[in-house]
Amino acid sequence: MSRRRPVAPRTARRTAVLLAAAALGLAACTAGSGTSAEAPVTLTTTVAPTADPTTSAAATTTSEAPSTSTSTSTTTETSAAPSTASASASATSEAEATSTVAAPVATEVWPDNSMVPHIFFHSLVVDPERAFNDAESGPGYLDYMATQSEFAKILDQLYAKGYVLVSPHQLATVETDGRVTPKPLALPVGKKPLVISIDDVSYYEYMDGDGFATDLFVAEDGRVRNNYTDARGVTTQGSYDVMPMVDDFVRAHPDFSHEGARGVIALTGYNGVLGYRSSPSEYAGKNPDLDADIVTAKGVADALKAEGWEFASHSWGHINFTDSSLGGIQADTAKWKADVEPIVGPTDLLIYPFGADISGVPGYRGEKFDYLKSQGYSFFFNVDGSVPAWGQWGDAYLREARINIDGISMKAAVEGRQVLGEFFDVTSVLDPQRPASIAGS
Repeated sequence: MSRRRPVAPRTARRTAVLLAAAALGLAACTAGSGTSAEAPVTLTTTVAPTADPTTSAAATTTSEAPSTSTSTSTTTETSAAPSTASASASATSEAEATSTVAAPVATEVWPDNSMVPHIFFHSLVVDPERAFNDAESGPGYLDYMATQSEFAKILDQLYAKGYVLVSPHQLATVETDGRVTPKPLALPVGKKPLVISIDDVSYYEYMDGDGFATDLFVAEDGRVRNNYTDARGVTTQGSYDVMPMVDDFVRAHPDFSHEGARGVIALTGYNGVLGYRSSPSEYAGKNPDLDADIVTAKGVADALKAEGWEFASHSWGHINFTDSSLGGIQADTAKWKADVEPIVGPTDLLIYPFGADISGVPGYRGEKFDYLKSQGYSFFFNVDGSVPAWGQWGDAYLREARINIDGISMKAAVEGRQVLGEFFDVTSVLDPQRPASIAGS
């Protein structure tokens, strides 16, 4: 079916709100408890179990560190019991075990899981010439998008700096009574945790023909790839956006992922999800392929989850949670749960559109939080590009700030803001097809 481009006033209104919300978020979080992430404090040495099939399964345990910054040190080793009654067989088994035991891996526990850096992207620009020169949307693409070339260089530099991908669910446990408690995060010594998320993975109608991938699909090998149509109208399949590019990178560098973690995909619903016009509330009676699109999108979501990706609500209509009334939030949440949740499954992750949080620095309380918690949300993410990490523990939530990686933040870095330098060198990453202004605003 044809894809309609939103009228200019809607685009302008969203841009204005996003800029205003971002400015407020930066000021609020900077005035609060946001500080740079600290060095880990708890050391654990883990020895990999023997590869000898004649030995018993080894039990490896790691002592849990307290949530305070008190430094403790523990050493964990793997034992291998002899598998035969014969003394000679036992000696042989032990000798084999000694020869096959991997080198000890020292780990350290991150001191405060609320202070884990979190960076985010939007869909990647594949063809900068088309995207950045689009008469209507070009300035916005320059502001809010990174290019495929930039993202590839960023991945290389993140890895070189020792970052490793982690999941929000590796940072905290949601107890059966709704409490949220820290979960010890033990990483190899020298590694630093990082959460990556990508917003608005709908391949919106207005992006059609502007130099982006058009959707995600499951290839014959079970991997998730993109369809991309170039300026000549030729469609190819490959890794053209954040998800398949990260998957490719982790296959080449397995130690870039902690226990299989990938990233968080934040979805709206008003144009469907993952490139499919799959939302009944918007496309019933309009999209003759609605049922098929829902089935296909669910297959893509299942494949992404199997790869280690997680999904978050980004609201159905990309609403501003700061300004919206409780009734507006309730109506939007109901639509997201009706249109999106059946495809991606339930989630306890909420990524605020525009970074527009329901509170400033003070902890959550009141009817908006009570409602969102009742709907199953326990992890909340706003935007603050002024510090490398910012977070807040509550009895029933973990709240963290995300750093936007786009034209706006890279321009700010070139002009002197130091935050992105914690992750990569901006000048070496910038796509040469960006104009001298870097951003569009």
